[in-house]
Amino acid sequence: MKLRDNNNVVGYVFTAPFIIGFLIFTLYPILSSLYYSFTEYNLMEAPRWIGFDNYVKIFTDDDKIWKSFQVTFTYVFASVPLRLGFALIVAMLLNKAARGIGVYRSAYYLPSLIGGSVAVSIMWTQIFGDKGLLNSFLGMIGIHTDTSWIGSPGTALWTLIALSVWQFGSSMLIFLAGLKNIPASLYEAASVDGASSVYKFFKITLPLLSPIILFNLIMQTISAFMTFTPAYIISRGEGGPLDNTLLYSLYLYRRAFVYFEMGYASALAWIMLIIIGVITLVIFKSSKYWVHYEAKGDK
Repeated sequence: MKLRDNNNVVGYVFTAPFIIGFLIFTLYPILSSLYYSFTEYNLMEAPRWIGFDNYVKIFTDDDKIWKSFQVTFTYVFASVPLRLGFALIVAMLLNKAARGIGVYRSAYYLPSLIGGSVAVSIMWTQIFGDKGLLNSFLGMIGIHTDTSWIGSPGTALWTLIALSVWQFGSSMLIFLAGLKNIPASLYEAASVDGASSVYKFFKITLPLLSPIILFNLIMQTISAFMTFTPAYIISRGEGGPLDNTLLYSLYLYRRAFVYFEMGYASALAWIMLIIIGVITLVIFKSSKYWVHYEAKGDK
């Protein structure tokens, strides 16, 4: 009876499913992959310890790793700002009291629910193919072309970026929540002083929205580095044409599940983790120069 009335015991009982799940399905795989990254392991034989050989090979004897770095960083640094920019613009347009505004918000959020699916990736290949919807539209306005935008080395990656930008709904809703927390009295006072819309945006909206921008920037950057499904479906798992859609996650997958180099793939995964961690740390460290809080004590 005394044990049942102990609040600590009750708390542990309720948190036990999460703790057990975390230990088995998260912590154990993480530690296992760290061990495998120092081994030669192909699933058929027992892991063989080789030390740092996988890491040395990645940076000295892998002719595709630098291409995957180039493709991935181009994808991340192009898609994330464009995605957040569109999300903020649409959020500001929807931050108004108007008839049917809820329908518009749902419509703009819908792509984020289905945008990462296999079906949408297949649809994307139809839109940007040589006989796709984009070329049909261009033909209607007098621009006739049979270019396969998704199959051309110069444009293939940008079709993936366009797909990422199209999925701005989740960031839009977060921006919308932040915009609703900005006091209307600030805009009214600025209007009385004769401030223009541009001035109000840069002096009121952006500073007060900067913590939300920081959150969205970090979450979307991490998400962009982890993008896999569109690149896999659109390039049929090859990363083509000419490796121009060979995202790091896709290359990691190919090493693990095409060539069955599990040790090598684990090393690639840890390098990705370190890169994401460093970039996230840089964003956090830079935030003190551009993120504004209502009280310094909250910073």
